[in-house]
Amino acid sequence: MAELEVRKIRKEFGSLVAVRDASLRFDSARVTCLLGPSGCGKTTLMRMIAGLETPTSGDVLFDGKPVTSLSPSARDIGMVFQYPVVYQGLTARQNIMLPLRSLRTLSAADRSRRVDDALAILDLRDVADTDVGRLTHALKQKVAVARAIARQPHIILMDEPVTNIDATTKSQLKYALRRLTRELHQTIVYVTHDQTEAMTLADEILLMNEGEIVQRGSPREVYNHPAHRFGGWFLGNPGMNFVSHRVEKRAGELTLGRPLFARDTHLHGLDGETDVIVGVRPESLAIAGTASENSVPARIKHAAIVTGGQQLLALEVDGRTVKAKVPAGSSYRIGEDVHVTCDPDDVTLFDTDGGKLEVIFRPKADDA
Repeated sequence: MAELEVRKIRKEFGSLVAVRDASLRFDSARVTCLLGPSGCGKTTLMRMIAGLETPTSGDVLFDGKPVTSLSPSARDIGMVFQYPVVYQGLTARQNIMLPLRSLRTLSAADRSRRVDDALAILDLRDVADTDVGRLTHALKQKVAVARAIARQPHIILMDEPVTNIDATTKSQLKYALRRLTRELHQTIVYVTHDQTEAMTLADEILLMNEGEIVQRGSPREVYNHPAHRFGGWFLGNPGMNFVSHRVEKRAGELTLGRPLFARDTHLHGLDGETDVIVGVRPESLAIAGTASENSVPARIKHAAIVTGGQQLLALEVDGRTVKAKVPAGSSYRIGEDVHVTCDPDDVTLFDTDGGKLEVIFRPKADDA
């Protein structure tokens, strides 16, 4: 499989900068998800890789060779779009076979084998000889994916391919894409705004916002260690709590105290007193009915049952509202007084511009 790279690639539409001088490599034989909200530039970036959009500046390279001036057909890229592209009047098998007919280096037996493999991976064998006009929307999309698979191009680009299909087919397609990278070592770039898709499918996530890559890493890394406040907000359901706070010097130590910690927590890595944003995920807040050494008092303002039976609470803590997600089976009531604790290891500090601060939390010397 080819190594894909973009160098200082930029796209402007008049005064709008859709992609801002992005430089990155996409790992071979892996699923890389371009994740971000609508309008962040992820589809524009993918279209420039495909040759469907001309960069304002910068280059696209395959195996170190620029392909920026090449047409989409000359780049040997497979594409799957949000809506299925199939050829009417042909069976599913014939749709998948069609692009293989132009590959002169393949024997008839090799073509048939590739089609059979794609039908198996996408679980389409039962409808292989059915006219695509009689297939459901979801099955048509599976045929479109199978056609891209059978070609075995350098790279497969997918633009939100499961947005308009049912949950069962979504799961089947995700499983098929994982098999592709495992068995055929296929490189896949997958565009989505759905964090659940990215978290369950990707080997690596490229998180985009306002035309820029704000973080790249494994799903676990970008969720647990957001490099920017945007990542803490965008990932999670709901996203992080953010509380403005002041780091102060007390007895020669930089200290972070309330609203989420009852005792002072000292910080190492900051130059001096400063304003910060405390970020903590709702599931990292623990709730108890009685006070403990490191808890702070809170009152429940709202309570709701969410996916998986968990309870989502809105809490008033020291005059501020924070969200907490507690395990299924918990039972808290609006107006109830409770106590909140938070492990400093679960906290991320951001500067006032949203960038992550590299700090080390440690307890007071007499608590160590």
